[in-house]
Amino acid sequence: MENNVEKVVDAVVTHHDKFKEKRKPKNPIKFNVSLDQEQKHAKALILENTVTVLTGAAGSGKTLVACQAGLDLLFNREVEKIIVARPVVTAKEDIGFLPGGLKDKLDPFIAPIYDNMYRLYNKEKIDKEFQEGRIEIIPFAFMRGRNFSNCFVILDEAQNITDTQMELAITRLCDGSKMCIVGDTGQIDLKVKKDSGLFFISKAVTVIPGVASFHLKTNHRHPIVEPILEIYKQLRD
Repeated sequence: MENNVEKVVDAVVTHHDKFKEKRKPKNPIKFNVSLDQEQKHAKALILENTVTVLTGAAGSGKTLVACQAGLDLLFNREVEKIIVARPVVTAKEDIGFLPGGLKDKLDPFIAPIYDNMYRLYNKEKIDKEFQEGRIEIIPFAFMRGRNFSNCFVILDEAQNITDTQMELAITRLCDGSKMCIVGDTGQIDLKVKKDSGLFFISKAVTVIPGVASFHLKTNHRHPIVEPILEIYKQLRD
């Protein structure tokens, strides 16, 4: 009896693998934005590892790289969906009560995700992925109890995620999933900076096989941004 069950399971798995292979695009995904060598290395680490911590200063393209890796996995049928979790924390500014439903309240905070994905690929295709649930945005308040199977998880603005939230998010991972933790310790908006979970995660867990860490250094915004950031850094040190 057990042998028969095993044969049925093997047949189902084989059929599923062949189905995935059949649907997988024959050619590499063509994105509208090309990555530089540093960003390509970061993307390769994301694709090779289960958990990747991706840090870098403002304008280094952290979220862009994470989004491209996620779309690559999604369009190549390596995962079933992309899940993006972003803390609802403002840059030291009280914007008061936001009207509307959950989507209306989250839209101002997730606009950078839309911006990066629209830059990377056809807007109509991206909108369709959102509408059909293959790209999902969730607030941390709704994360407890979730199980992330066969998906690519992006924790964006991770410097504003507390240690407790970081632990909660990582323990959601299940089989077939990857996670990219994106952040910059120079942009912490938490009231108590030492509460940021990015400090711990970027140093402590990279000793674990399957966990990688990479820091992007190149500025991809206006050239004036980099010297200004350096002056801010010197004044704070």
